[in-house]
Order: sequence, then C-alpha cells, then structure tokens
Amino acid sequence: MTKAIAPVTEKYQIPMVEAEGASRSLFNKGYKYLFAVLSTSEQYLASAVTLAAEKAKESGKEPSDVKVAVAVENDPFSLDIRAGVLEDAGKYGMKTVIDEKLPRDLSDMSAILTKVKLLKPDLLIVSGHSKGAATAVRQIGEQKIDVPMVAITHCEAADVVGNFGDAANDILCSTQWAETLTYEDPLFGSASNFEKEFKMAYSEYADKTVPYQIAQASAAVYVFKDAFERAGSLDKEAVRDAIAATDLATFYGQIKFSEAGNNIAKPMVLRQIQDGKYNVVAPSEFASHKLNWPRMQ
Repeated sequence: MTKAIAPVTEKYQIPMVEAEGASRSLFNKGYKYLFAVLSTSEQYLASAVTLAAEKAKESGKEPSDVKVAVAVENDPFSLDIRAGVLEDAGKYGMKTVIDEKLPRDLSDMSAILTKVKLLKPDLLIVSGHSKGAATAVRQIGEQKIDVPMVAITHCEAADVVGNFGDAANDILCSTQWAETLTYEDPLFGSASNFEKEFKMAYSEYADKTVPYQIAQASAAVYVFKDAFERAGSLDKEAVRDAIAATDLATFYGQIKFSEAGNNIAKPMVLRQIQDGKYNVVAPSEFASHKLNWPRMQ
C-alpha cells in the first residue's frame, strides 16, 4: 500500500498527511505533496542508542565506550532500522562489534548470540518482525545472554510477555506512541485524556490498549485541521505550503516536517517490559518510569 501512496499523491498534486507508511523510501524520492506524522523506519530503535549514551555518562564513561551489536532481518524495514542505529552510533563514536543478518527463517539466532557472549556488547539491537522478536526473547533467555541493554521491534505482535514470561523482563520495545507520555495539546488534551475519551467513544476498546495507529491517524487529521485554518483557503498549493510549515505540539508528539515530508520532531518511544508491563522509559524527558539498567537475567 505504501508504494502507491506517493505516486497517486504526486500525479494529482493532492496534499496528503499520512499516518501508517513508515518506510524511509517514501521520503527520499523528492515527493512534494506527501507528509507523515509518524517516525520513519530508520528511527525505530535509534532511541536505544541515545539511551545507551545517557547511561554511559551516568556511570562515568563516555558514549564512545559503548559497544553495539546489531542483528536484523534482511528486509527493507529492518535494514532501515539498522541504518538508523549505525548512523546514530557513529555520531557518538560507538563501536559496532557485531553487524549480522538474522537467518532467513528467523527461527535460530544462536550463532549470533554466541558472538554476543564472546564480544560482550553494551547494547543489542534486534529487528526481525514478530517471528524474529519471539526467537530473540526465547533464545536470549535460554542462553542466558547478559547484555546491559536489549532493544527489539514487534514485542507486542509477538506477545513476548505472554509467550516467554519473565524472560521478556527488561527488554526494550519500540513504539510510535503510548498513552502515558506527557505530550498534550488544546484539542485532545493529554495523551492519557485521548485514550480515555477514545475508550468512552468506542466501548470495544474499554479493556484494551488503544493502538498507536489510532493515535497517529488522529494526529494526521489534526495536522490537516491546523493547516486548513492557517491557509485560510482550500487552494491545494496554499494547503500544501501550510502543511509544510507545520510546527505543532500534539497529544501524539511534536510534528514538524523536513523538506522531504517526514516528521523530524517526534522521536520513537521505548517501553521497557517491567514485571510483565510495558512502561515508557525513553525519551527520558517524557518517560513515565525509570529504566531498569543494566538488564537483569
């Protein structure tokens, strides 16, 4: 679906604010009318690098002392994540000691974990969608991998808490948004208020976590509202220029677009599994809970 978004938008010169297409490839082709409120794929686990740098400083070390291990699936999404992690690690002068592709069937990463035991990285990054997440959490537990910080994608999709219990504790998991964040705006109020009002309006979510996809879709509509009001017109070019100039604080996070159309103001959120619950621990200024570090086995 994401491959069709930009060409249609560009062909008909229709300004579009989208909320579900995270691929970095949508924003490196010079499209003029496509904008996205969500963080793009290369940012998914980059927050873990910043967090590792913060912990190094707190412990009296330099961020450049941090050793990073990366293991990702050989697909565009995970390779984007790898690129973002390596770029941010490079900015801090961190040393990447492992840079591996997960096995094609994603069912066994024991060879990579043997290297992890030998080289003792401070941060382990894993991206392999749901199956890769399940394999990582299971085998990290089975092999008693002792890494101070482990960050993976697709924790909830893989139900790592339900499937692996305590083995999932202290794992860091990426998400676009969480209801406990301290973001707020005049329209929806706080992130928690958005969740409360959504559950009141849609009773089927009363006992469920509101998916981040719903929050970011609402944020996209909010950006349109704000742009229409500032443009004072329905002229396509005026609306497009107003969207491009967006600098908006929302319950979903800050929204400001680069020239390419991606949101450069909202970082990805990291939640840590603590006693079976997903608690926001990064970005630090918006965290609801303190990070458990180093990760305990």
